[in-house]
Amino acid sequence: MAVEIVNPYDVAVAQFDEAADRLGLSQSMRAILRKPKRELIVNFPVRMDNGDVEMFTGYRVQHNINRGPAKGGIRFSPEVSLDEVRALAMWMTWKCAVVGIPFGGAKGGVICDPHNMSRAELERMTRRYATEISILIGPDSDIPAPDMNTNPQIMGWIMDTFSMHMGYSIPAVITGKPLAIGGSEGRLEATARGVLVVTREAMQDLDMNPADCSVVVQGFGNVGSISARLLHDELDCNIVAVSDISGGIYNPKGIDVHRALRYSKEHGTLKGFPDSEAVSNAELLELPCDVLIPAALENQLTARNATRVKARLVIEAANGPTTPEADHILNDHGVTIVPDILSNAGGVTVSYFEWVQDLQRFFWAEHEINNRLESIMSRSYDAVRRKSEEQECNLRMGAYLLAVARVAEATEIRGVYP
Repeated sequence: MAVEIVNPYDVAVAQFDEAADRLGLSQSMRAILRKPKRELIVNFPVRMDNGDVEMFTGYRVQHNINRGPAKGGIRFSPEVSLDEVRALAMWMTWKCAVVGIPFGGAKGGVICDPHNMSRAELERMTRRYATEISILIGPDSDIPAPDMNTNPQIMGWIMDTFSMHMGYSIPAVITGKPLAIGGSEGRLEATARGVLVVTREAMQDLDMNPADCSVVVQGFGNVGSISARLLHDELDCNIVAVSDISGGIYNPKGIDVHRALRYSKEHGTLKGFPDSEAVSNAELLELPCDVLIPAALENQLTARNATRVKARLVIEAANGPTTPEADHILNDHGVTIVPDILSNAGGVTVSYFEWVQDLQRFFWAEHEINNRLESIMSRSYDAVRRKSEEQECNLRMGAYLLAVARVAEATEIRGVYP
């Protein structure tokens, strides 16, 4: 079967256009919000361990900064493209707005395969990329964070590189750092904990008892694996399938998530996990379950497979996992979707907390952070649900109507310079 190629930026713009139509935005406002504010493309050399020099291409895109400094992750992947980064930056703008955080949206990435690089090569590449984008980033202008294939250590290298240029430590330039250099308690679990909160709230709205619910999670990275663990441990959900890049494992009676985590760490893959049936990532999305959590890449639910999705509730832990066509199909089939700009906003919320703590040089305990996160996520879910009921639309459109209106208001008040 041919793979459906969907441009993520086209998806992001289509979602915005639909919200703009419903909000009745003016032509000028649409023109401003449709386009990124800044796009930086950098091509830079890195000396590899064997002495050769390789050229790498990286991006940093700021979509909108009318509500505050730009905020958004950095991903390292062979699949990174300018349109992907543009889309992710736009989604970050709406994500920050929907949870009421005073940031704008940005995103960054480098075209590379970090799994085929040594630690020394990865560090040299990271530091050179950080140097190239240092003309944009800063604690008051653009604060990056981890994303796909990046982690606290990589954030630490970026923070150190930026600080060395300035001559003094600037921990607030980046979030998702190790605790030893200004990171925040609770940051590693933050996105997954946000997923937990919105899943619980949506289940309550749909009269679903978590203990009776089967859950399928696509993606076993930081977000997917911790979401599976939290849903199992704190809501008593039955996790029946999980997957990583090599494929998925399925057991309708339930998978021991803690055992799967240990197995994945020891073997570097879920492949061969005992007491489970091997399934592909495509098959995983169509398994019988109550809750489906795409926590991997964008464009996983498309017009090709949406009719075969059996879940009653989809929680978008990944960015842009559902195309607009699939969205309409799933809605027509009575599937409730909690959109990405709300579902996975726990990460940027605790990134905001980290930034605030770094600026104040005053740090909070983990229980304080989790309580603040719980409050923001549950309040934001409630606001989106109320907006969707008021406007007689689905949760995605409810979230977009809230977010786009907030960004448009800030843009209108600030005006067009000069």
